[in-house]
Amino acid sequence: MNTLLKRSGLAIAVAGLCISAGTANASSHREAPFITETPKVDGTDFYMFRSYETGRADFVTLIANYLPLQDAYGGPNYFDLDEDAVYEIHIDNSGNAQENLTFRFEFSDNLNDIQLPVGPDGDKKMVSVPLKNVGDASNEANVQFSQEYTVSVIRGDRRTGTVETATNVTDGTATFDKPLDNIGSKSFPGGYEAYANQHIFEMAIPGCSTNGKVFVGQRKEAFAVNLGEIFDLVNTNPLGPRNAETNDLADKNVTSFAMEVPTDCLTGTAATASGDPVIGGWTTASVRQARVINPAPTSNGKGATVEGGALTQVSRLGMPLVNEVVIGLKDKDQFNASEPMNDGQFATYVTHPTLPELLEALFGVTAPNNFPRNDLVTAFLTGVPDLNQPQGVTASEMLRLNPAVAATAPASQNDLGVLGADSAGFPNGRRPVDDTVDIALRVAMGVLADPADAPDGDLGYTDGVQLDPAELQEVFPYLATPIAGSPNS
Repeated sequence: MNTLLKRSGLAIAVAGLCISAGTANASSHREAPFITETPKVDGTDFYMFRSYETGRADFVTLIANYLPLQDAYGGPNYFDLDEDAVYEIHIDNSGNAQENLTFRFEFSDNLNDIQLPVGPDGDKKMVSVPLKNVGDASNEANVQFSQEYTVSVIRGDRRTGTVETATNVTDGTATFDKPLDNIGSKSFPGGYEAYANQHIFEMAIPGCSTNGKVFVGQRKEAFAVNLGEIFDLVNTNPLGPRNAETNDLADKNVTSFAMEVPTDCLTGTAATASGDPVIGGWTTASVRQARVINPAPTSNGKGATVEGGALTQVSRLGMPLVNEVVIGLKDKDQFNASEPMNDGQFATYVTHPTLPELLEALFGVTAPNNFPRNDLVTAFLTGVPDLNQPQGVTASEMLRLNPAVAATAPASQNDLGVLGADSAGFPNGRRPVDDTVDIALRVAMGVLADPADAPDGDLGYTDGVQLDPAELQEVFPYLATPIAGSPNS
């Protein structure tokens, strides 16, 4: 691994990041025209890393975030997921750009119609209440609307492969409860974190000799970015301090699908030249092709729409920020509907990336001129040689992890990942602390390229915002307790 820290080798390791991250640490929040209309299935971030919680070294953590930019006070409905959609995490462990293993999440709504007597004595009417809860929300009897989910394990093609059902070790059923969002302390007098932790379940995964963990629920947004300024033609100082700007996402929540899976249940035939295993991962969401508005919803609160037809993929996320600042506007919806095995159609966006040219025009710096950017193709589509590139790999966009690389303890993690001499970080998988934006900006402008190709490459580009590692947890599910909707204690 030490060779990766040399200038030439590390250039291969992180060069591709400039096309997979971009100028805004917002990942894929509202990144394509169609997905802005369906926020419940909008994938925002995907993390995949060797677990660094004490005693969990033999596990890999997968976190897929959905439903972006949640204002904590967004009641009375808050941020439930779509029971007519399927949310999936895919694993390629053979290097052929096709899923070998898929974890599929499907949700069901539970309505407990809570009514109160209203009116004078002798003429009271029972009337349904408008709120989700009428007391301590940790008591199910006080909750009017909740969700539960199942986890299916599919081996082979996601639609035609062998399907088995994961089970809840706690009660032996095939269902798991999703906690309510963090309404506020009056609704959770015992504390929200204690309530949420009751929804971390031990999960028996078919085909695995060791159980894993699963949690689906609201978490605090882990990204830090001056979002408004970035999309205003990078209206900030990209050469300033790394922590001098306002974090526009500091008051936002997100919904996380978090799993901890035994490493040996994820690995397959894909391996580096030295024999280390490699897994590739990405997350998708799919909805039914047809959606018809129902003018007369049923009295149980369901039926506002009628869904039908084949499942159609509308969201895709592997490496961060690809669709947001790499794929051209006209192809963004197409990328969200595509699969890694068909990524050749987007090759021009990799060999001739626009981000360096935009920065050159905006700031008068000099963009790299080594076209086509075949060095970027290596890291972006195939993984990094001697780190996480499988032998015989099929070029495709996904997050790749070599789980044989030991996890770095939280106190020693470098948020610049491989660029900061921390080979357990991005682009070898991705941890919540990894600052993919700063890495990307520096590499995009040629920090690791030949000086003749990038004369300004040694400048310390940054988006000006860093995540405080203290905001993260050091145990599963790693992301922090969500912000409460009500500020009153």
